[in-house]
Amino acid sequence: MRRPLDFLRRLRRAEDCGLPSQQNPRYGWLRGLSLAVVVPLTASAMAGAPEPAGLATSRTDLTPKDLARVIAITRPTKDFSKPEQFEPMQGGAGTSRKGANKDAFSQSSANITFEEEGIFKLGNALFRKNWVSSPSSTQASDGLGPLFNERACQNCHLKDGRGRPPEGDSGTTSMFLRLARQASTEEEKAALAARKVLNFPDPVYGSQLQDLAVPGLRGEGRMRVDYQEQKVTLPDGTVVWLRKPSYSVDDLANGPLDPHTTLSPRMTPPMIGLGLVEQIAPADILAHADPDDRNSDGISGKPNIVRDGQSGELTLGRFGWKAQTPSIRQQAADAFAGDIGISTPEVPNHWGDCTAAEKTCLAMPNGVQERLGPVEAPPPVMDLVTFYSQNLAVPARR
Repeated sequence: MRRPLDFLRRLRRAEDCGLPSQQNPRYGWLRGLSLAVVVPLTASAMAGAPEPAGLATSRTDLTPKDLARVIAITRPTKDFSKPEQFEPMQGGAGTSRKGANKDAFSQSSANITFEEEGIFKLGNALFRKNWVSSPSSTQASDGLGPLFNERACQNCHLKDGRGRPPEGDSGTTSMFLRLARQASTEEEKAALAARKVLNFPDPVYGSQLQDLAVPGLRGEGRMRVDYQEQKVTLPDGTVVWLRKPSYSVDDLANGPLDPHTTLSPRMTPPMIGLGLVEQIAPADILAHADPDDRNSDGISGKPNIVRDGQSGELTLGRFGWKAQTPSIRQQAADAFAGDIGISTPEVPNHWGDCTAAEKTCLAMPNGVQERLGPVEAPPPVMDLVTFYSQNLAVPARR
């Protein structure tokens, strides 16, 4: 399946963002480019299941012949003595067969074109880019913070893989604390019921604890992780010691957290295969919903129906630890805002997660430049980062 890349019509402004201009003959191939993606299809496992939020749970775009083929290909195996037929190429035609080294998670989908590889590399450059605080002599690179957790996407998603929990005084490079509280008023309860919000932030510190800040400002606090060793006996009698973490916050800059605020650690997940997940038809995911384990397989999958931040419509959540985000682009915009403090068209808040109570934060300068538009990361930046995130290849099984 190939679909047009809307952002190519907007790359005329890319040169202003420190990227090659579409008018440059060297990059004339950008015009009319389309994206090759692999669409993984699954069969409806629970025909007749209720349709959450009015979303269909059965496919209407496949012929009976195609549906039968999909069922045959995706039917779970019962023979674990040998690899499944398609197991080595677990990412389909986009699977990367490049060497199993430290860059194994940083390869592009194998089925993109030479021209698309150029776009992928531009997105990679932005993914690795270190943002700086405003004002700055650099063009289109300022706007960091004022409060933030890291300066670049790659600093959290280490080599495009998952993060690691902090050890001792090693810092919290790839983990942060999500701050949230339950609804406390009838108005807030109604907003939750209508799926207008997922939860409510701490009234002072916002939706996540940001331990870093630009010069002239203090970070919100420092995450503390304490481990308690526990002795566990396995079914075969083997005794192992496991560590149970507990989380707290030290050195809070603006007084204590709200007593109803909860702490939830978030470690960065790997980036590979996100584009494949985004292409799965919603009906295929919803058809496998089984929150009450009616088929007695021990799995109680429950889809998360969320409200799309751009259209306002209810849709299927796919990304994030709790599948709270419907698209890769929205996930990237949320990370720009919360983790780095960069505004985007999707989340046009120039001060990131700063709250009304953090007046010093809101008084800091931002990185908006009039010639680039009303946000710090304009559409061409988001287009390239999204393309990069969609096309990080799943490596072949070893």
